[in-house]
Amino acid sequence: MPRILFVKTSSLGDVVQNCPAVSDAARRVPGAQIDWVVEESFAGVAAMHSGVRQVIPVGLRRWRSELYSPGVWREMLDFRRSLAAERYDIVIDTQSLLKSAVVCAVAKGTKHGMDASSAREPLAARFYNVTHAVPRRLHAVERNRRLTAASLGFALDEDVQYGLSATGSSPLEQSSRYAVFLTMTSRKDKLWPEERWKELGRALDLSVVLPWGNDAERSRAGRIRTGIPKAIVPRRMTVEELGKLFVHARGVIGLDSGLTHLAAALGVPTVGIYCGSDPLMNGLYGAPRAKNVGAPGRPPEAFEVLKQFA
Repeated sequence: MPRILFVKTSSLGDVVQNCPAVSDAARRVPGAQIDWVVEESFAGVAAMHSGVRQVIPVGLRRWRSELYSPGVWREMLDFRRSLAAERYDIVIDTQSLLKSAVVCAVAKGTKHGMDASSAREPLAARFYNVTHAVPRRLHAVERNRRLTAASLGFALDEDVQYGLSATGSSPLEQSSRYAVFLTMTSRKDKLWPEERWKELGRALDLSVVLPWGNDAERSRAGRIRTGIPKAIVPRRMTVEELGKLFVHARGVIGLDSGLTHLAAALGVPTVGIYCGSDPLMNGLYGAPRAKNVGAPGRPPEAFEVLKQFA
């Protein structure tokens, strides 16, 4: 049985967008045993994929901030030994960054990645045994899928399957009909005005759940909650808990963030709001119940989002 290793470590959105490539490999390579090296914070997402045999967490982000610690150096050596002890037929680095290429180099097996003209960091191409040209002006999902198809030698079809599932009950203590608002994102220009979130929440005949991940996001969620009669700011949740929260919701409305991509990938009715990034390149993609609204420099009005959610 062919053994395949994917290297896609971060960030959350990139990890979600790699899932269709993993699904392609699982479907098109009979008997494939698929492992995945992923940042420890996002290992739960890779574990949601039905085609993944083993998730291999790596702590690159944490290690960089704690290089003074002897314990971190021991972790790094243990990771290197553990990964090098396995033998793969194909190693595919869909991230195309120096950090992922270094991880890829540790693994045993023929290493595939994007060529220098295609990679996000051209120097990464020097670490691969085989390189492939992948057009830059494609959605990230399709770039991952094209690289995987070229690496494994099969023809790509049009069917996008994320292969993710989140089983179990909702982490909310109370049971109610609810929508999830994902008001957090990594850049200020991607934020949607708080008054529009409030307007949208008041227009829905649902409770609204406002997750958060850090103090600034919790403060924003608290301000938005004051303008929505049936709004909840829950305790902080893990990625795995958020997946369960999403699948039990009536729908999810979120900004350009990894969590919004995760909701769409899980098959939840999802609306992505785009204010500072291009949905053609970064939008929700290939999920049948997902829609995008807005454009760079043109944040949508609340009624436009509501129309897509209905």
